[in-house]
Amino acid sequence: MAQRLRGFLFALGLCLLALPGAAQIPEVQVGIVQSQNSAPYLDATQALLNGLARQGVPYFAVGIWNPAELAALPDASLSAVKVWVGLGTEAATALARTPLKAPVLNALLPRSSFERLLLASGRKASARFNVLELDQPLHRQLALIRVALPKARRLGVLWGPDSLIKASALRSLASSQGLALQEVRLDQETVLFAALQSALDGSDVLLALADPLVFNSSSLQNILMTSIRKKVPLFAFSPAYVRAGALLAVYSTPPQVGKQAAQWVLGALANRPLPEMALEPLDFEISVNEQVARVLGLSLDVQTLTTALKSQEKQP
Repeated sequence: MAQRLRGFLFALGLCLLALPGAAQIPEVQVGIVQSQNSAPYLDATQALLNGLARQGVPYFAVGIWNPAELAALPDASLSAVKVWVGLGTEAATALARTPLKAPVLNALLPRSSFERLLLASGRKASARFNVLELDQPLHRQLALIRVALPKARRLGVLWGPDSLIKASALRSLASSQGLALQEVRLDQETVLFAALQSALDGSDVLLALADPLVFNSSSLQNILMTSIRKKVPLFAFSPAYVRAGALLAVYSTPPQVGKQAAQWVLGALANRPLPEMALEPLDFEISVNEQVARVLGLSLDVQTLTTALKSQEKQP
């Protein structure tokens, strides 16, 4: 698909060069850097291109590169771009290392990855270099718990070094929602099984927050099996986790991220600055594991949950 996308843009450029007035064709205005040529990045790129095209930014005014190609671009090409979008951690890292005059929006990476990048590069989040974070806002996750499990009163959480930055915000939001937290901190020396047992003990639901030390390919099945055995549903951050056995997840898809990024790019092209603070994903989807729901004696409808959540956020 990557080759088809690039081939399309290249062929379009050749056709335009053959047209009368081709000398007036603008230079590349938007630079997109993709970490990989895999489906999530390609889907986000296509949604971004479509969003720009609908508002009059032609395909030939957009350049698409990978990190290695970015590093090889001459200074003149870098200077011509008016706004950059980095998709994924590798792309964000490459953009952070490149001296650019135009603002940069990074997307398709969690907030923790962006924070590590800032620390490693000596940068600060700003209107010149910011992120549309992949993480769902905590208020949305807690609202979903309230809608799906209105009787839940105690929320289990496993903190790792990456997710711990959210602890203060979660405590405040949970308190406002009438939820008590059963918190356990995990580090390299902590035994996962013991920490998990403590988090699940007395909890009505276990909230999964993206943290590679806690939730990874080695630990996931253990966490899922233990939570189901104890009849404590897992609220996850990925549809893959729902397929594996989590009760449900709220997440933003790559096309949704690309569409939202397009709106910011259009604003930047109109000389509107990027916000100083990280951007939260606006649109989202919900997935439910119906088999797990039946095991737990629950009846959950995706459309009902989505409508209720969007109504609370006053989204169309």
